[in-house]
Parts: sequence; structure tokens; C-alpha cells
Amino acid sequence: MTHPFENLDPAQPVQVLPRHLAGPGAVDPRTTWDFPYDQGWPFAQADHGPAAAFSPCLRLQTIYDPQPEKRGKGTWVITAHRAPFTPADWWINFDAATPVELVHDVHTELLDLYLEDLHSDQDRLLQDETAAQEVYVPLLTRGWSHDVKTDGTQTFLSPDGLGGVRHRYDISGSSGPAWRAWGGHPDEPHWKADFSFRTPTTLVAAFTAPLISTEPLHRTVQDVPVQTRRALYIATPTTKPAHGNTPVAPPPPVPAPGRTR
Repeated sequence: MTHPFENLDPAQPVQVLPRHLAGPGAVDPRTTWDFPYDQGWPFAQADHGPAAAFSPCLRLQTIYDPQPEKRGKGTWVITAHRAPFTPADWWINFDAATPVELVHDVHTELLDLYLEDLHSDQDRLLQDETAAQEVYVPLLTRGWSHDVKTDGTQTFLSPDGLGGVRHRYDISGSSGPAWRAWGGHPDEPHWKADFSFRTPTTLVAAFTAPLISTEPLHRTVQDVPVQTRRALYIATPTTKPAHGNTPVAPPPPVPAPGRTR
């Protein structure tokens, strides 16, 4: 069985969908975080290695730790603290193999919440009242399936079965994440993202919105995970294929109106 990538050069630029199978893309922590570094946000990075950024108040911390030899390729970790140098009130953990555009959008929303809190009497970073439906209703409108278990979890699966979001709505006696998302085969996902209890639901919604977007992601063929290439669409090759005519599958249908960025 052939697939759209079969006769393309590894360096060939492509635009691909769905996003949960696109691969991580080009990673640059400074631009992925996109904080106002000239306004007191410290940033530090070792040569092509771990990087860290902090809010001026030191209540927010985000770290990128690349480990290309390991499954998941390393981690992105966000933590929020009630006061500097105290235990984290909540955390978010992305595998480094997560599409970087999704990680970027969560950090953009994180900055928005921080600035809203800074200029108001709110504290949405620690007391967000956004309903859980904001996270998963957009999934349902895009055709994701919904399965509720008696163990207090509900799971949403993409139409191709290679992407998922799990919500633990029953928080009693649980120390695991409140939300988990993944891309790839469920038993061996190419990437996963975990959101702890007390993570602002707004940030989880800022992850699922770009996850299901039908705006293609720019990659090279060699960046796209081999295991799931047959399930990907090439939306529009940016240059002609190097060898003959390559079949191009149509993109998925346009999503229902929802949160955009």
C-alpha cells in the first residue's frame, strides 16, 4: 500500500494534517515561549540543550529538556506556584515530540492569563472557573468519539483512532493527571501531554483548539513520524515532488466555528 510520502525526498517541505500526527517540527524554546523577555522575563539556555524561562515574579516556570535518545524526545514542563520557591500548585508536562505549535499556543494563553491577573484583582492562574466542556466540545464537533467509563474517566478519540484526550472528572483518590492527550497508536503514542489537577482549564482548551485545527503544519518529510504516515494528508506540497506524481489526499472537512488563535 502506497502513501503520499513514498516518493518524496526526505528534505521535501510539505504541509500536513491531521496535526496530532505531524511530528514535533522545528523547536526553538525562545520563540515557542514567545515571552516579553525585554520586560523582565529571564531566559537561559545551554548550547542546543536545556532551556528555562521565568515570570518576573518567579511564580511561573517553564523548562525545555531535550533528550533525543529517549522515547518522547525529552520534555516541556510548565509549573505554577503560589509564591516563589514553594511547591508547584499545578503542572503541565509535554513530550518534546509534541507538535511544537500546540506547545506554543498553550504558552501564549499562559502569558495572557498572567497579564490579565497582573492588571486585575483576578487570579485565574490558580482559580480558573472555565468549564471542562470548553476543552472537549470542540473535539465532538470535529467528529471525535466519546466514551465514558465507570472509573471516573471519559475518553475522546480522533476519527482515525490515532489521537486521544482523556479527562479524569472524578478527582477522588487520584494522583494522576486530570487531562491526558496523545498522538500515535494508543499503546505506543508518539507523544503525550499531561495536565495536573488544578491546571487552569483555559490552558487545556488552548491545547485542544489547535490540536484539531485544519490549518496544515509545515514539516519536511523526514520530520514526519514513519509509523503513522499512511494516516496523514499532504494538504499542499510547497514544491513539486522530486520523483513523479505523488497522490495528494484531500484535507479533512472544515471545523465548526470555535476558539481560534
